[in-house]
Amino acid sequence: MADYVPGRFDCLITDVRMPGLGGIELQRRLIAQGRLVPTIFITAFPEESARRSALAAGAVGFLNKPFSEESLLHCLEAALRSPGERIPQP
Repeated sequence: MADYVPGRFDCLITDVRMPGLGGIELQRRLIAQGRLVPTIFITAFPEESARRSALAAGAVGFLNKPFSEESLLHCLEAALRSPGERIPQP
């Protein structure tokens, strides 16, 4: 934890539907604040419009529940690459 900096994170994993502020809106707000963090979405309610919106805004993954550990690890590996090396995952 020596590299921990409050308010800084290298990857965001968020659910699409959450009470109050959903994941898509959270992504929009972070982008509006200039915080371009690699984001992985998870959802039990896969909607193509939400998927398209998230990926168009730069999400590196959109996983439908239940998902495999391998799928999540693959998305995390993509998220933690340098921006020029990232390949968004469906």
